[in-house]
Amino acid sequence: MANFHLILPDYPDTLFQRPMTKLTGINSKMTLPEKVELLAPAGDFEKLETAVHYGADAVYLGGKDFSLRNFSGNFTLEGIESAVHICHGSGVKVYVAVNIYPRNAEMNAVSDYLTALGRIRPDAVIIADPGAFLLARRHIPHIPVHLSTQANTTNIESVRFWRDLGAARINLARELSLAEIREIALAGEVEIEAFVHGAMCISYSGRCLLSAYLTGRDGNQGMCAHPCRWGYAVVEETRPGHYMPIAEDDRGSYIFSSRDICMVAHLPAMIEAGIHSLKIEGRMKSVHYLATTVSVYRKAVDAYYENPREYVVRDEWIQSLSGINHRGYGTGFYFGDPAGILPGYTKDVLFDEQLFLGRITGSSDSGFLFDVRNRIDKDDPVEIMTRNGSVRTDRIIDIRGSLDESLPRAHPGTRVCIRLNGNYEKNDIIRKCTTRKDVPCCLSPTI
Repeated sequence: MANFHLILPDYPDTLFQRPMTKLTGINSKMTLPEKVELLAPAGDFEKLETAVHYGADAVYLGGKDFSLRNFSGNFTLEGIESAVHICHGSGVKVYVAVNIYPRNAEMNAVSDYLTALGRIRPDAVIIADPGAFLLARRHIPHIPVHLSTQANTTNIESVRFWRDLGAARINLARELSLAEIREIALAGEVEIEAFVHGAMCISYSGRCLLSAYLTGRDGNQGMCAHPCRWGYAVVEETRPGHYMPIAEDDRGSYIFSSRDICMVAHLPAMIEAGIHSLKIEGRMKSVHYLATTVSVYRKAVDAYYENPREYVVRDEWIQSLSGINHRGYGTGFYFGDPAGILPGYTKDVLFDEQLFLGRITGSSDSGFLFDVRNRIDKDDPVEIMTRNGSVRTDRIIDIRGSLDESLPRAHPGTRVCIRLNGNYEKNDIIRKCTTRKDVPCCLSPTI
């Protein structure tokens, strides 16, 4: 088991200045939003409901076509319409990704798809390709366009270029430092969005040909095979079949695999840099990942606004983020520190023995309806993550099958009714968690 160690760089104290109502700076036009937006991924309806339940201000999702995450569940047009209805009923915004790089043969279909989205009226579409961008402005001028990080926007003049074409928001290139982002945000040209948590990419803001070259699946068309996550070895040409691993753990070597970004310790710096929206990566990640990250960052953002000067990273946030699958955490390019972007030579790591058991889907006279993801046993001690982010301990008192028979256990993929001591809500998740007290967690900086 590897130690959980996040290398924290030195960065200017000015990044932690008290937020002001109006910022001064280069061509300053921008007023800080009343509260930064927390933007969460929604790969399917279950994840959409989870993101809303745990406090996302907005979600981003994709349709069955023209999205860079074709292998997540995604939504039909009818599904997008339902998603918009569900989210708007809870005061949550919906952004639809149309962020592939289409070819000539696809442009008519893209036009038709955008026109259909215009009738559904999501809060924005997310686009990377200039041609698709122009189609959106032509066919759905009433729908704001957000520019994807795939467009590689790295400077203020590029921001102005896209603003003049009608972009309402820009997710800047991931390779920018926080100081560079702050300079762009202070200019106040458009809203700025930036990633706060999730997987990074070895290629420039995701523009990669590795998958297309190795597998024929084009990542820029939404079909990435993620070869950067594969294990690799060196073969000497006169010794075919003799694989010599490189800097590896006991599972192999992952020389292209970048660390995941985790900025929970640096929310004050991101908010005070003028960023409008903090984006969590992961439309293809699990419900457990989504519930945990949204819950932690919801509490962190709220804690900042309650008392900006007293913001601290809480131990329970660290434990929660440590207990989901990740590739080691870093701060990416935000602080210009080379250690923040070193590869994570392990595949996926868990620092706590945290096991996702499933999700409450409703209630009945016998207890709570429950989708089982990992085996549960009668009398199991469990943790329930509630809507407000609190984690409550409980015990499974009884398990009932479809015929209302009492069961000693339930297996993955089944739906049962369970009885607990406490009262909980639909979409609360249940897990087992045995925290390893000997593993240091170093997410929190000394400020």
